[in-house]
Amino acid sequence: MELKDGKFYLTGGVDPLEIAEQYGLPVYIYDSAIIKKQIDRFNNAFSVKKMKLNYACKALTNINILKLMKKWGMGLDAVSIQEVRLGLHAGFKPKEILYTPNCVSLEELSLAVELGVKINIDNLSILEQFGDHYPNYPLCIRLNPHVMAGGNSKISTGHIDSKFGISIHQLPHVHRIIETYGLNIEGLHMHTGSEILDTEVYLRVADILLNTAKDFKDLQFIDFGSGFKVSYKNDGIETDMEDLGEQLSTKFNEFCKDYGRSLTLIFEPGKFLVSESGYFLTKVNVVKQTTSNVFAGVDSGLNHLIRPMFYNAYHNITNISKAEGRKRIYTVVGYICETDTFGVNRKMTEISEGDVLCFHNAGAYCYMMSSNYNSRYRPAEVLVHEGKHHLIRERETMDDILKGQISVL
Repeated sequence: MELKDGKFYLTGGVDPLEIAEQYGLPVYIYDSAIIKKQIDRFNNAFSVKKMKLNYACKALTNINILKLMKKWGMGLDAVSIQEVRLGLHAGFKPKEILYTPNCVSLEELSLAVELGVKINIDNLSILEQFGDHYPNYPLCIRLNPHVMAGGNSKISTGHIDSKFGISIHQLPHVHRIIETYGLNIEGLHMHTGSEILDTEVYLRVADILLNTAKDFKDLQFIDFGSGFKVSYKNDGIETDMEDLGEQLSTKFNEFCKDYGRSLTLIFEPGKFLVSESGYFLTKVNVVKQTTSNVFAGVDSGLNHLIRPMFYNAYHNITNISKAEGRKRIYTVVGYICETDTFGVNRKMTEISEGDVLCFHNAGAYCYMMSSNYNSRYRPAEVLVHEGKHHLIRERETMDDILKGQISVL
């Protein structure tokens, strides 16, 4: 969002306050130009013969976002059979989708087989069951490198106590299952967590994965997952993609030379691609001063944006109704009937009731984690694309709250 002549604008000169007026509040906005910029930045950071980005769609699955990803050459990383079906609906071919679930039944994996997508298995029990039922179906195996990485314990997935992946110490058992059932292992995968800042940690995991890959002779690809940190506080603290790309490209190219042929280097960025593209607009219902705080209470809550309460996540907040002027300190809270805090002691231009506040970096895991808690409606979603704004999801109504309920009294 750019400040120009005392007003905030989205890409192409789109006025966010115009969107608020036309579609109502609260509302999620996604700027497609920022998504494309992030895709290009990622691709340009690496120098390998074959590379593929699979969009980790759990971050944001609106069908229009998926169609843009398809248009821009992405594959898809799906973690549920429903995400697989959304991807197929958006136009992805089955082999462009890598299905990476955890703790699902063989029945759900069987559905994925019927749909023809690539499958990634992360536990020995299911690997053995799958081999018994579908010995000829090509597979990817998700390994756990036992490296602690990530910005929060709830989003770290590669450590020894994680439920994700098959332990690298269980590789002898993996190979026994492969040999017993004659499995076709076409890929190896690791994902250590989200919000990884230290390039050296990522490269250490890469060494583990590449050393492990030497013992799998029929690989087509190696998937390094994602977890790259974005700058939530506009302080430039983020994963240095250019440095990582240079170092990891060197490692991967050397591996392929020793392996005897070029494999495809795969990543599955989600947050990195869509987080900065998203803005969440809310209206200030009340300004309430107490003995210790000045609260700005908005027409939303943890039902729409749970990350601050769930992860202690930071989202920059801007008063876009008053781009310039006197600054004051506010604690921004929501309307849900329990502790519901978006940000404490935030400095912004003086807030009046009726002003529009913008939560930045709201493209990833924001709408997707929303709920109907307190029987509130989920907000609308709007896409800004090529200088125009489009409604891409209607605001819910009471009919949506009642849908599926069955009255028996």
